[in-house]
Amino acid sequence: MTDFGTRGWYVASLKGVIAQRCPQAQLLDVTHDVPPQDILSGAFTLAAAAPWFPSGTVFACVVDPGVGTDRPLIAGRADRWFFVGPDNGLLSLVFQRAARLSLVRLTQRRYWLSEVSRTFHGRDIIAPVSAHLARGCPVQRLGVPVRRYQRLALPAVRRTTTAQYGRLLLSDAFGNLITNLPSNLLAEPAGWQVRFRRKPVRVVSSYAEGSAGELVALAGSAGYVELALRNASADSALRARRGEPVELRRR
Repeated sequence: MTDFGTRGWYVASLKGVIAQRCPQAQLLDVTHDVPPQDILSGAFTLAAAAPWFPSGTVFACVVDPGVGTDRPLIAGRADRWFFVGPDNGLLSLVFQRAARLSLVRLTQRRYWLSEVSRTFHGRDIIAPVSAHLARGCPVQRLGVPVRRYQRLALPAVRRTTTAQYGRLLLSDAFGNLITNLPSNLLAEPAGWQVRFRRKPVRVVSSYAEGSAGELVALAGSAGYVELALRNASADSALRARRGEPVELRRR
C-alpha cells in the first residue's frame, strides 16, 4: 500500500525488489492511490483492508512524507499479520486493535539493499525487509524491540445523554464521506437522527435508497457512519472538509 500512484517506476521497483528476494511471494495491491502524504487516509485504508487477508500476510506500507529524516521505520507482528512501514502513525490503527503485538525498529542493515537512497526507503528498506518476513525471517531479527509507536491524533467522539458529536474523517473513491461515528449506533432501537451542517440527514440502509440529489446517512462497510449522494460524489457536491462536525441526536 502506497501513495505512489500507478505512473512511473515507484510501485514496480518495490515489487521487483520483493520478487528478487522472495520469488514465491504472491503480490497483491491494497492500493497505490492514497492521497500523497495523507497518513490518515493510508492508516484508515490499511485498517479497513487488512482483516480480509490471510494469516501470515506481510503488508509493505509506504506513505512517508518524512523519508530521509530521522523518523524510524518499524516492523511488527499484529495478531496474524505482519506490517512494515514508517513510524509516523500509518500503522497505528492496525496496531491499536491488535490483541498481541510485537514491534521492532529496523536497524539491521543486512536485511536492506546495499545502497540506501535518502528519498526511496520504500524500495531500499521496506521492500527487502518485507521479503525477508515473507520468507519466514522472525521479526525480532530485523532490529531492536520497541514498545511504543507513533499514534494518529484522531478526533474523539464527544458523547452526552442525548447526542454524539463526531467529525468527517475522509472520503472514499466514490466521494462518500466517512465519519468517526460508529455505525452500530444507527441500529439502536431508540434511534438517532443524523445532522450535518445543522440539517437533518435521512438514515437509509443502502446507497440506492437515496433520492437524486438527497444527502443520506448509512452504516458503511468499514464500521462507521457515512454520508452519501446516490450515484454522485458527496465530497465534491458539498465541498466537504476533513474535520467538519456531524451529529447524532436521539429522536
